[in-house]
Amino acid sequence: MKFVKEIELGDPSANHQNFIDLKLKMLCCRYWLLDLWDCHEMVFPFWRLYWNKNTGGQLIHQDTVFEMDPNHIYIIPPFTSFSSRYTKNHIYNEGIHVSGKQLNAKHNEADLENMFLIHFFAHFNLGVPFDSVFPGILKIELTDYLKDRLNYLTNRLKVENKDFKLTFNLKLQAFIKEALTNIGPELWKTINIDERVLKVIRYIEVNLDKKLSNTRMSSLVSMAPNSFARLFKDEMNVTLHQFVQNRKIAKSCELFEHTNKSIENVAFNLGFSDRYHFSRVFKSVTGLTPASYKSGKYT
Repeated sequence: MKFVKEIELGDPSANHQNFIDLKLKMLCCRYWLLDLWDCHEMVFPFWRLYWNKNTGGQLIHQDTVFEMDPNHIYIIPPFTSFSSRYTKNHIYNEGIHVSGKQLNAKHNEADLENMFLIHFFAHFNLGVPFDSVFPGILKIELTDYLKDRLNYLTNRLKVENKDFKLTFNLKLQAFIKEALTNIGPELWKTINIDERVLKVIRYIEVNLDKKLSNTRMSSLVSMAPNSFARLFKDEMNVTLHQFVQNRKIAKSCELFEHTNKSIENVAFNLGFSDRYHFSRVFKSVTGLTPASYKSGKYT
């Protein structure tokens, strides 16, 4: 047998093709019965997808109130400030207050619709640069395909919510990717970022454990620090300093979700001088302390 090397990647065509590399990384996916969902001014460095099987849920972004209904899913990009509530049991006007329990196969959902908000949610990241899109709340109508996937996912989550099989993972990712195709092109302007900015973003992503100075980052693209800072703000709609902080906090959330590292270890691994500096930055970005985030008392 002769091993063919001449044709690049086995492609007989001379036409070069460009693909967008979307790095979907799941953080969590759960199906809950909520009896309290009073969460105010939450900001998280990852994407959130919500669906409620019954009515009574609200999402609030700036001056807009979204009355959540079962025929739509709601997608919230990273670093969007928003609030939520379950209108049948609205108690608190500030802070983050959530109570409920995991749905399982023993529950009869029809008997619980008047007592709880039946709530599906998933948290995920898409990688650089897609985690830096414009903030907002996106309301997406459920297609037959999305309904079919959602029915499968929620039924499986009532049986297993920890060690997922390959089939579940593939269908979950397919569900999220299909939902994302319904987002308008204006949200995805990040795919046309200036190459100099993109080069620095990639550098930041692989050097989150270091203290990143504007001088060092601007030198990567042979620009003066002030000139590059202006370019970065124009392209990304956020300052270079804030972007670095956001990415470090996003990475810390990932470590909290998928490792048993302490707050001190995470702070050290991300180049912070100490736990207290890290905690201040974490709260300024998310509105929560690292300890509150680790507790998992949010949706």
